[in-house]
Amino acid sequence: MSLENTNGSLETSFQNTIATVQFGHPASNSFPRELLNRLTAEINSLSRNEEVSVIVLKSEGEKTFCSGASFDELLKVENEEQGVEFFSGFAHLLNAMRNCNKIIIGRVQGKAVGGGVGIISACDYVFATSQSDIKLSELAIGIGPFVIEPAVSRKIGKTAMTEMTLAAHEWKSADWAFEKGLFSVLCDAENLDTKVESFAQKLSSYNPEALYEMKKIIWEGTEQWESLLFERAAITGKLVLSDFTKNALLQFKK
Repeated sequence: MSLENTNGSLETSFQNTIATVQFGHPASNSFPRELLNRLTAEINSLSRNEEVSVIVLKSEGEKTFCSGASFDELLKVENEEQGVEFFSGFAHLLNAMRNCNKIIIGRVQGKAVGGGVGIISACDYVFATSQSDIKLSELAIGIGPFVIEPAVSRKIGKTAMTEMTLAAHEWKSADWAFEKGLFSVLCDAENLDTKVESFAQKLSSYNPEALYEMKKIIWEGTEQWESLLFERAAITGKLVLSDFTKNALLQFKK
């Protein structure tokens, strides 16, 4: 199944009970709102699919896993309502991944920024390469990683999340991310697909009911995200209207 237009691409392929979802966008695999909506809908659909037991989430290309929110779309936000609506897209996606009945394996082949780090954090098990450096650059453009913070803090802890957030211009290495627990496995790029496929096959051979029960246990204590993430989206939706943010986004695009 493939969905493709100027707002990015989304393709799902199936091998036995493993569903592989691949997203992409010409602007470093960034997310306009429509692509966020489509990925959320796909995760929800696969969650209901009784023939699927494991989901692999990946992106196109080699250098960048995901560069977060679309700067082009952020620059088009004209009022607080539009801002809240846009950032609610990430809230919906993270909640869909959290509530999904299936274990989600992340395949991270390259760098991740902002919302991309949030998506990685919402995966249940993550394979990455030495090229998979990460950064939370939101403060540098006048906003903050408010929506994704609960997911990032859950994976790497509040202290490491704070370090990343305040050092908004600094990349953290893949080794750092692995040591903090964001990545489950760090491997060479040439072995990434083999390791992901092998692990997904092993996982898919387990009792689906046991995997489902384990998924619920993994995400215990996050029920408040149903409202919390949207409260955070409201904060970001207001800040994105500031002159500071508008000017910063223009500078980043140059």
